[in-house]
Amino acid sequence: MACVLLFSRLLPFSHRLRGATFCLLSLFLSYLCYCALFPDSSMPKSADPTSGCQRVDGAKRRAHRPLSCLSPPSRLDPDQRRPPAPHKVRNDTPSPPMSHMKFGNKKLPNAIIVGVKKGGTRAVLEFIRIHPDVRAAGTETHFFDRNYKRGLEWYRGLMPRTLESQITMEKTPSYFVTKETPHRISAMSQDMKLIVVVRDPVTRAISDYTQTLSKTPDLPSFQDLAFENQSLGVVDMSWNAIRIGLYALHLENWLRYFPLAQIHFVSGERLITDPAGELARVQDFLGLKRIVTDKHFYFNRTKGFPCLKKPESSSSPRCLGKSKGRTHVQIDRDAIEQLRDFYRPHNVKFYEMVGHDFKWE
Repeated sequence: MACVLLFSRLLPFSHRLRGATFCLLSLFLSYLCYCALFPDSSMPKSADPTSGCQRVDGAKRRAHRPLSCLSPPSRLDPDQRRPPAPHKVRNDTPSPPMSHMKFGNKKLPNAIIVGVKKGGTRAVLEFIRIHPDVRAAGTETHFFDRNYKRGLEWYRGLMPRTLESQITMEKTPSYFVTKETPHRISAMSQDMKLIVVVRDPVTRAISDYTQTLSKTPDLPSFQDLAFENQSLGVVDMSWNAIRIGLYALHLENWLRYFPLAQIHFVSGERLITDPAGELARVQDFLGLKRIVTDKHFYFNRTKGFPCLKKPESSSSPRCLGKSKGRTHVQIDRDAIEQLRDFYRPHNVKFYEMVGHDFKWE
């Protein structure tokens, strides 16, 4: 009504207005009338992309809608809106250390270094175990002389893991002089290969005494222990350092259970002067390819003993412990000659039994 009243008031003056002015005024008045009739459309609302997205005349079918009419994406966390990335296996993931991987199985030994104490058993074990087909227990197990009641499974648990093609070894020098050991080893395996490292029994006894003296400083003198009556040359065979050197006596016990072909004797003296030669014979006895050769050794003048040359994985050569190559206690020359006289018939018998002269005279 306000627009009609306004037009009626201005109409009498329209003849005084020029054509262009009258047109503009008419447009302006039309706009004012429109705003008065449709007040909600006069001012733009907040931008709503869906404001024009209504059904037309209640139709079942929606009219064509612009992209802005499409349902907006839900307000999710950016990580939730992205499709989950497929799981990737990282090539840079570090592999477990080789030392932690368990290859092979723990097996009972195929070969045992059974003796003798202070003969060079540790050297033989350290030298032969650099062969890739040999794995050995690191410590003396003493299973067949001290721990036999623990059972074979306990013994097997002390062995290293080996592949089918590898030989398992251990060394316990006291086995050779323990009466029950040959029978016990035979009960476990009649095919066992036995290694005995022998040495001049007089030199071996002095070395044995030197080692014991380093642990027990108040030990009686060597002569007091070695002789019941030195003036008469009566040797005390009950002293362990003397008794171990009666090789023929101990070998008789072993030959009751094993043929001589299954026992290999290593010369403790030649192990020092020609370690490669002695190890070649050990490898032959074990049925191994000769891989440990003279290129693996050098003579350590300070210790008076061969050492292994520097392995590729080490920064220094590998020698035996401080107790190996130790300077012996000085023994009276007469006492040494008396002991040589005592051992001579036992040595000759031993040479005959094994078919080899070790030349300990």
